[in-house]
Amino acid sequence: MTYCVAINLAEGLVFVSDSRTNAGIDHIATFRKLYTFGTPGERVIVLQTAGNLATSQSVVSLLRQRLFGADPHLLTVPTLFEAARLVGQTMREVTEHDAVSANSGVDMSCSFLLGGQINGEPPALFNIYPQGNFIQATPDTPYFQIGESKYGKPILDRALRHGLGLEQALRCALISFDSTIRSNLSVGMPLDVLVYRKNHLDIPNGYRVMDSDPYFEEIRGLWGSGLRKLLEDMPTSPDLYLK
Repeated sequence: MTYCVAINLAEGLVFVSDSRTNAGIDHIATFRKLYTFGTPGERVIVLQTAGNLATSQSVVSLLRQRLFGADPHLLTVPTLFEAARLVGQTMREVTEHDAVSANSGVDMSCSFLLGGQINGEPPALFNIYPQGNFIQATPDTPYFQIGESKYGKPILDRALRHGLGLEQALRCALISFDSTIRSNLSVGMPLDVLVYRKNHLDIPNGYRVMDSDPYFEEIRGLWGSGLRKLLEDMPTSPDLYLK
């Protein structure tokens, strides 16, 4: 299992992915699940993956190989909508090719988050389902999750809004990961972080949050102590609740 979050804000985009992959308690490994494509000054495209690792790696490998071909690819499609459609088509191609494994009872499905910006259009974010179809984030619903999403979702639902600053949104996403990591062993460090500022059109360097990262440790500690303090400061329960 894995956990990925992508957020589309008025100021730009935030992406955070964990890197834990497991096939049982004896088979735990680290694999990057955040990938970038782009042409400086013209486009930035970010992909995050969850689900069957073999399928998602095959999809990413095909997308990279086809950057050198004549057919439309991620560096030539005119819009991010077309980029999402291309990723969906490639997913279907891979799963159809591996249909024998799927028929044997192995879950070969995967899902993607695709976000970024192409010159001439605003930043956008898409959630691409295992079937290859997709939906787009809106100001009313500015974020998507894939993978082990339930533990971190309440934090995002309460705190995120389209007008939130990038730094605040990043903090919110990291706390969402802290809650998920505490509650589910299938999600773990390190975390890959990428923040894209609207209209910059250059691929950010990104950052890998390792175990004992000073900033991550500080905010997760403050979050925990803040929750405990807030609970202590809440009004006393009425007698009726205690009978």
